[in-house]
Amino acid sequence: MDRLAFTAASGITEKAVARQLMTNELANVSTVGFKRSFDVALKAIKVEGDGFDTRFEPQAVPTERVLMTPGTLMATGRKTDIAMNGGTVMGVQAPNGDIAFTRRGDLRPDALGTLTNGAGHIAMGEGGPIVVPPGFDVHITRDGGVYATDPLAAGPAAPVLVGQLMLRDATDTPLNRREDGLFEQVTGPGDFEGGLNIAVTPETLEGSNVSAVEVMTRLIDHSRSFEANMKVIKEAKSIDESGASMMRAS
Repeated sequence: MDRLAFTAASGITEKAVARQLMTNELANVSTVGFKRSFDVALKAIKVEGDGFDTRFEPQAVPTERVLMTPGTLMATGRKTDIAMNGGTVMGVQAPNGDIAFTRRGDLRPDALGTLTNGAGHIAMGEGGPIVVPPGFDVHITRDGGVYATDPLAAGPAAPVLVGQLMLRDATDTPLNRREDGLFEQVTGPGDFEGGLNIAVTPETLEGSNVSAVEVMTRLIDHSRSFEANMKVIKEAKSIDESGASMMRAS
């Protein structure tokens, strides 16, 4: 009976990783530019201990590889909002100072005029952070150019280019999710080659690529699997207790 209960308990343990990924996706279903990861993978783990030298068993492991499928586009009309097209990602400054990437394009100048997104990450330009003169109107073009216009200028004021967003094409560059939620190439932090298919859609935001209905369906299936394994454990306990009772009676 111990083997039966152990097998059911192992099934519950292995599905814990999948449950963690699903709850994370569900929590970010409305996060701007959020990208879900590949599903849980199985990895062969060598069993330790005497007599198990040739034994391996599958173990579920999470994958941090980001799925770049597009999310829903939402027109906002705000001149500093951008949605990145195709495999385009934007370079930002991570909390530890590294160059990392994101699809979150809800950009705003902060109190000092530095362009940041809704998560507080500083948007990087080709020459460093982009700073907008206080009080200036800002708009972003399809190629990532950031232009500022003085609303107090006499007569029609010409927009001035104040920076060029660091945009890269990750179509052929696999990205992993960092612990801070930003993306980096699988070989480690830092910049990479720009690519050819770089473009953004101004005055638009990209929603999450998580389908709430799909995740809820997977969670229901996961819950039923958990209940089935718990039932097996209870039945194993019942069988074990019945056997012990028969031994006492004899």
